[in-house]
Amino acid sequence: MKGFLLASALLSLIGGQALAADAIGSEPATVHDWSGVYVGGQIGYGFGRTDAVFSSPNTPTFQASQDYDIDGFLGGVQVGYNYQINSMVLGVEADIAGADIKGHSGEINVGVRGDTYDTKVDWFGTLRASAGYAFDNSLIYGTGGLAYGSVENRYLDGPFNSFSEKGTKTGWTLGAGLEQAFTDHWSANVEYLYVDLRDQTIDYGGSNTEFDNKFSTVKIGMNYKF
Repeated sequence: MKGFLLASALLSLIGGQALAADAIGSEPATVHDWSGVYVGGQIGYGFGRTDAVFSSPNTPTFQASQDYDIDGFLGGVQVGYNYQINSMVLGVEADIAGADIKGHSGEINVGVRGDTYDTKVDWFGTLRASAGYAFDNSLIYGTGGLAYGSVENRYLDGPFNSFSEKGTKTGWTLGAGLEQAFTDHWSANVEYLYVDLRDQTIDYGGSNTEFDNKFSTVKIGMNYKF
């Protein structure tokens, strides 16, 4: 819910700025050209819900799961290229962001040892294709492609034992965005992405816990087109 409220606020901000720019200009605006290489920066918020599933191969009927929220802020940079054909805009973009997206489960064995799970995403990046439709200096687009990032999952077995697995995971991402150009070179955008970095498993003593590494992001960014 927090992510969707943030997305609505950012969309309203960009839309309001676009209307203000139109109202100020007394001369008819020229058609904006989206083609070209661009670089920029981004800030945003990540949120999701991790599903941790415990199982014991030696005891197939013994299985349990725990869901818990993860969230946090992120910021990074991007570089890309767009090519415009009439009103259609095709593009490719690579980005990378540092992140503090993390979460902590409640007690798994309440009143026994206080076992808990942790998840943290330190950084992630994407390499995506996009296709959109331009309304002069406004661009609506969909995007998707490769995602990768550093994820750490941890099982705290009571107050003394800790088992963790950390590594760079690869997966996929899918999303959509709105971009508004203010000059021939400068534009701002708001973008939603769903990121799936695939499962990660911690093995310990003949049993294991499998974590799904999925989250969403809402970002606002600025781009400079050369």
